[in-house]
Amino acid sequence: MSRRADAVRNVESIIGAAITCLARDPRATMADIAKEAGLGRVTLYGHFASRPALVDAVVARVLERGERVLAEIDVDGDPRATLARLIRSSWRLVDQSRAVVVAAQDELSAERIRQLHEGPAARVQLLIEHGRERGDFRTDMPVSWLVAMLHQILHGAGAEVSAGRLDPAQAPELVTKTVFALLDPR
Repeated sequence: MSRRADAVRNVESIIGAAITCLARDPRATMADIAKEAGLGRVTLYGHFASRPALVDAVVARVLERGERVLAEIDVDGDPRATLARLIRSSWRLVDQSRAVVVAAQDELSAERIRQLHEGPAARVQLLIEHGRERGDFRTDMPVSWLVAMLHQILHGAGAEVSAGRLDPAQAPELVTKTVFALLDPR
């Protein structure tokens, strides 16, 4: 195996191990992750110079996987029905990666987290714009604000589940009702 193929395999192993470790404990150390990956810390640091760099790569990977799921949702139909489907799918992704979100908030700047979410945010922006054109969603607030609020509501639900104050099975319905109340054009 070439050195390059070995390096690619190591990076994949490290990211996979980081996702596993961070899911168990958002404060997992680089040593914990190296052990889970079956690699030495020197190898891990050879690919990721710091924990924030590794967490950044993990968040990017989790969002890539999520983007593949969300890309299957047709955003050209009825905006309210489409948004409800998008929220349900997004909730499953947020629920699965709650601990990764905690790690990201600990290690990455708010600006970097926003940058990493640009792909999913663009889909929601198009959907809200479509709904506004049809009169289904309010037009008195900036679209960027409405997209940001949807993001905050989803992640707020994740925080409530993590804190034990919300049943994860109830979250999609509560998020959907809250978002629809926010977007109501009346």
